[in-house]
Parts: sequence; C-alpha cells; structure tokens
Amino acid sequence: MISHFWTAFLASALAALVTTAGIYVIRRFEGWGRRNTTYFACFAAGTLIAVSFLHIIPKAFQMSPGAPVFLLVGYLFMHFFNRFITAYVCDRPTTVDYAIGLVPMLGIGFHSFIDGAIYSVTFTVSTFTGVLAATGMVLHEFPEGIVTYLLLVRGGLGERAAFALAFLAAALTTPLGMLASYPFVSRIDAPTLGVLLSLSAGALVYVGATHLLPQSEREPRRYSLVALGAGVLVALVIVLGK
Repeated sequence: MISHFWTAFLASALAALVTTAGIYVIRRFEGWGRRNTTYFACFAAGTLIAVSFLHIIPKAFQMSPGAPVFLLVGYLFMHFFNRFITAYVCDRPTTVDYAIGLVPMLGIGFHSFIDGAIYSVTFTVSTFTGVLAATGMVLHEFPEGIVTYLLLVRGGLGERAAFALAFLAAALTTPLGMLASYPFVSRIDAPTLGVLLSLSAGALVYVGATHLLPQSEREPRRYSLVALGAGVLVALVIVLGK
C-alpha cells in the first residue's frame, strides 16, 4: 500500500509540475500568448469536448446508472455559476470580464481534483494500470495550464493573481485530489466514481462548448478551426493511449 501511495502521489505531482510549466512558459512569453489566446481557447475546447464525449461520458455511463442525471447536473451547475458570477460578481464595469476566466477556472479545477482521485484509484488497482492512466492524463496538463492562465488574464486579472489562481486551480488541485481521496479509495465503488466522472464531464462540456467556443467565435482567427481540430486530435491520442 505504501508503494501504491507514493507512485500515485508522484504521478499527481508530475501532472501538477507539467501544468505549472505551461503556466510559467505562457507568462514568460505573454505577448505571444495574448496574440494567440483564440487559438489556445479553440484547442482547449476541442480537447475538453472530445475527451468528454469519447471517454469520460461513456466510462461514467458504464460505471453508474445515475450518470446521465449527474452529467446534466454538472452542466447546469456551471451554467448557474456563470449566471451568478455575471450578475453579482462581474456586474460593474471594472469586473464585467472576470467571468471569462473564473468559469473555466472552476471547471478545470474540479476536473483536476477528480484527476487526482483517479490516480488514487488506478494505482491502487495496479501500478501498470496507474501508469497507463497517467500517461494519457498528463498529455493535456501543459495546454490546460496555458489556457487557464490566459483566460484569467484576458478576464482582467493581474499577472500575479492570474498565475496564483491558475496554479491553485489547474496544478495544485491534482495532488490535493489524490491526497484527499487516497484514505477513502477502498470505499469508492464504481457507481460513486461514475457519478464524479459524470459531474466532471458536464462541467467540461459546458466550459468547452458553451464558454470557450463562443468567446473564440467573437474574435475569429484564420486558423481557429485548425486549432479546434488539433485539440480533437490530441483528445483522440489521449483516449486511444489509455
């Protein structure tokens, strides 16, 4: 059990490190990042939507009969959260754009926390299963950190605040999810994990399809469809690699 704990923790820490690297790189070259935010948003939307429909949702439906209901709950929660942020937090001229970054940050943060729980479960099953899962999951961490930071900056937050929030939401939540779930991993049955996965998928579909893509469509760029297709292709690699 000790070896399973440390392998799961190291895998989640690696995911956090890769995400942090993405945040650091994009902050270091922020001018380039700002000019290409639309491309990153399209890429992230393609990845999040495709991974959700091709892997997370089918897996959740397989594991829990109540997954469809919680898929809807996850989507509607993000919708109402967005409405709340827009109406009560971002209702002044100086804060009106904050929802652009805060809503994806919440969805990505929740998903990253669930990623940590998945590390606990898969490495407890076997080290080989955990490594297979980690290989696919780590692939999307670098662009995830980039997009989280850029959208927070685009929403009006300062560089330091955006860096801190992106690190907390996209990077730190993964090892926290692993540490929080590991003591209870033996009690997490398949239906419960299916419910958590469906909630995560609902949040990710909202972030990709309802939040990121409309924002990108308001600022059309020449190769935005190429970026969207690249995100879908990366999702296919992730899914086929598991």
